[in-house]
Amino acid sequence: MDIKNLLTQLNETKGSDLLLAANNFPCLRINNLLARVEDRKLTPDEVETLISPIIRKHEMEEFKRVKELDTSYEDEMSRYRINLHYQMGSIGATIRRIPRNIPSLESLKLPKVVASFTLMERGLVLVTGPTGSGKSTTQAAMIDLVNSSRPCHIITIEDPIEFVHTPRLAVIEQREVGFDTVYFGEALKRVLRQIPDVILVGEMRDLESMQMAITAAETGHLVISTLHTQDAVQSIDRIIDVFPPHQQSQIRTQLSLTLQGIISQQLIPRQDGKGLVGAFEVLIATPAIRNIIRKGSTQDIYSMIELGSHYGMQTMDSALFDLFRKSIISKEDAIVNSINREAMEKIISE
Repeated sequence: MDIKNLLTQLNETKGSDLLLAANNFPCLRINNLLARVEDRKLTPDEVETLISPIIRKHEMEEFKRVKELDTSYEDEMSRYRINLHYQMGSIGATIRRIPRNIPSLESLKLPKVVASFTLMERGLVLVTGPTGSGKSTTQAAMIDLVNSSRPCHIITIEDPIEFVHTPRLAVIEQREVGFDTVYFGEALKRVLRQIPDVILVGEMRDLESMQMAITAAETGHLVISTLHTQDAVQSIDRIIDVFPPHQQSQIRTQLSLTLQGIISQQLIPRQDGKGLVGAFEVLIATPAIRNIIRKGSTQDIYSMIELGSHYGMQTMDSALFDLFRKSIISKEDAIVNSINREAMEKIISE
């Protein structure tokens, strides 16, 4: 068993992840389920031997110093996002497969209104959802549409770079933290001096990155970023709550002026066993929603999304119910992944 063989199996099975950890069986994640590659547990030395060929020497040195590493690797089959960490004193690795070809928004079955976000010249667009919900893929599809539809300057700040974009109509620069820039925050501070039109921020992970993203959107740039939140309301609350109380009123005002839309997503197992399907909530920042954000009444946003279907908006629960109604996902998965389980159970049983 070597890393090339394991990566080949990952690609051939169309798995999403390879998990390697000492005293554990090596596993592939396929359609959100774990499958053992071998019925033998790995030793700490075996894990280090397996990953060494795909980690640069200076990265391994840095990893052993700080005990955390996010990086990328590429072979003839795919690109991979690699996370190294320590567990019980030995190395663990999570390797995510990233397809070479960037999918279109249509192939991802995203609501048609999402394409309109890429045409905007300024403002903040968020893609949110739990880990493994396809946020990076949606971001890449959006950037690819910008790249192929208008001449502009795109800069991405990623940790690490996942999908690699080929310039078409746009000039596109992709910056990887740890390789092209030392710190995420520093790259964000400098990005406005590079005269971008569109900025992709891999993840808004702290107060500094949120403030910089909002400022960039406020000063005439289209900013696309992600958050690990379940839906639009949680996303807005998360941003505001990160800031100290004395700043929250100002941030609510800034967010109400800059936010263009939020796409929240989950990947749900298909009932026919043929992989996963996306469920998408879409918020569009209408004048009414901007006013709600400014006033701090985010609990009222759910009803505004429900009433905004003519704008292209939909709640997560309506997306899940639609997938259930079309027999694409099971009743159980519709309920367990819903925001309001009690309401979902009621509507399904009617």
